[in-house]
Amino acid sequence: MSDVTHHSHKKLYFTVFGGLAILTVLELLVPEMKLVYALHASLLTFLAIVKAFLVAYFFMHLNEETKWLKFIAVIPITAGLYALLVCIETLAR
Repeated sequence: MSDVTHHSHKKLYFTVFGGLAILTVLELLVPEMKLVYALHASLLTFLAIVKAFLVAYFFMHLNEETKWLKFIAVIPITAGLYALLVCIETLAR
């Protein structure tokens, strides 16, 4: 018989779920704030990126992957951040 022990991740998953719930509430509150459009768009995009990271890192188990696979997962995120910066720069003109 093998001596493999199973480690429960329930506490971690509920913590991440709580974080996602808080971020969702923030996403609902941001449009009600009296801010300029560019700041609204930037905050909502940032919150969406953080939520996507949490889901991918914990629920899709990227935290258990190799460094190379983590690097490959970061590439679309940097592309999204670049697109966000270009949008902000365009709005500033």
